[in-house]
Amino acid sequence: MTAASPLRVGLIGYGLAGSVFHAPLIAAAEGLALDTVVTSNPERQAQAEAEFPDVRTVATADELFDRGAELDLVVIASPNRTHVPLATAALKAGLPVVVDKPVAGTAAEARELAALAEERGLLLSVFQNRRWDNDFLTLRKLLAEGALGDAWRFESRFERWRPQPKGGWRESGDPAEIGGLLYDLGSHVVDQALVLFGPATEVYAESVIRRTGAETDDDTFIALTHANGVRSHLHVSATAAQLGPRFRVLGSKAGYVKYGLDPQEDALRKGERPHTTENWGAEPEALHGRVGAGESPVTGGGRAVPTLPGDYPAYYGAVAKALRGEGHNPVTALEAAAALDVLEAARRSARDKVTVTL
Repeated sequence: MTAASPLRVGLIGYGLAGSVFHAPLIAAAEGLALDTVVTSNPERQAQAEAEFPDVRTVATADELFDRGAELDLVVIASPNRTHVPLATAALKAGLPVVVDKPVAGTAAEARELAALAEERGLLLSVFQNRRWDNDFLTLRKLLAEGALGDAWRFESRFERWRPQPKGGWRESGDPAEIGGLLYDLGSHVVDQALVLFGPATEVYAESVIRRTGAETDDDTFIALTHANGVRSHLHVSATAAQLGPRFRVLGSKAGYVKYGLDPQEDALRKGERPHTTENWGAEPEALHGRVGAGESPVTGGGRAVPTLPGDYPAYYGAVAKALRGEGHNPVTALEAAAALDVLEAARRSARDKVTVTL
């Protein structure tokens, strides 16, 4: 590998995460090249080869690791239960690793992986793409500018209306699958809260199964008390017949209310690509959030705040720089472990009907 040559990436898994998120973002990242896709499904192999004509496909992770000397990074986008064993195998094979969230089922496992990566001197990064959502980037800017004053309360909703379970491992009741909304969408909203407002000291949660035939949580609420006094109220649901605001943030000077979800996932699902789509990550003015005090954003109160474009490609751009020694790991396994501390506490709180102190 020369200084100018792209870093070669092996991608394990070509389901939703691999085909919709990782492969397109890797291909769009400057300095990275998608080299190999691991999937045992012939249809998915054909899909990968059609979408990326230069890619090779193999059926097993072992085949990928056998070619470890030809690769510079392994990305794990396979089902949650495989994250720890595959990440461990990749690190022991001497390969830097990106793991989709959640990196593990427990914070202890995440910290063990972090220790292994540090021992081997290898990058271990966790794909928390929603740190690069348009609304999240905009909120970080507002907070940094002091537009809201001191933040008091953070309300975050990741809600969907899916009254019929879809099945599959993500909705499996088997604990080994690490399914359910708490660890799926909950991984996003908790990570965002911790990035914005720092560590949590108390966790309270309510988690239920509402849909007929569902096996694991599909409607969950998490309340966090942060060390700095901010309170976060986080909602994740597949049973929301009316969607609430994505963000409602209340501060000592003003509040910020934002409806609508970042458009990047929908664009990726439709086959749009960051490097070929004009105005990637931008949203219509009608969805811009509003900042004000004592006014209702529903009736046009406050001032409209243009939403910054979402930027999922920035994650893999940062990974490429980190691998070349030109930047920092964008999401560390220890940060992911801190979020898992909260998720584990939330599961215990909901089960035992207690508030958990961290």
